[in-house]
Amino acid sequence: MTPDLSAPSRHKLHEDIFAMLIGTMLVSLGIVFYAKVTLTTGSTAGLALLLQYATNIPFGWLFFAINLPFYVLAFMRMGWPFAVKTIACVALVSYFTAHLSEWLDIVRIEPLFAALVGGGMIGLGILSLFRHKASVGGINILALYLQDNFGIRAGYFQLGVDALILIAAFFILPLDRVLYSVLGALVLNLIVATNHKPGRYVGFS
Repeated sequence: MTPDLSAPSRHKLHEDIFAMLIGTMLVSLGIVFYAKVTLTTGSTAGLALLLQYATNIPFGWLFFAINLPFYVLAFMRMGWPFAVKTIACVALVSYFTAHLSEWLDIVRIEPLFAALVGGGMIGLGILSLFRHKASVGGINILALYLQDNFGIRAGYFQLGVDALILIAAFFILPLDRVLYSVLGALVLNLIVATNHKPGRYVGFS
């Protein structure tokens, strides 16, 4: 008997955990690529990167702290399973980005490559988390809430917010780094916008 591939199926716990580990590692690798060549991105990760460049406070501490207010929205609007998974994912990204330099030594990377491939990794990581009802906090939580409740596409909403963060980057980063960051943000958000839409993926957690 041929299985009905269009019927929703619930993710098992180990599938959620695996997706969270892979998703957060991809996001963390992308962020490390960006930090290596002084690029930024959108959402709370981009804000944390900009603050790191301006203050030298480690990204992981900034990223976790900036996301604290959004955990309340996650618990109130998205439910405790989503909130718990999101807090875990934010903690994993904070941990991975702090320790990847011990596991991986990047001697040189071209800014264009870092922007495109780093943006792609972050986008794929976020997509993996979205499909397992998790996120890396911040604007991701708000974007998912708006899509699930008002039909506003998560990727396009986040693209608008990211544009505001990238405008702020003009006051901190050199012009060429801002332009590379814009390219990376486009790749990231196009991956999410074209792949995370109602009916595209029927699994659920």
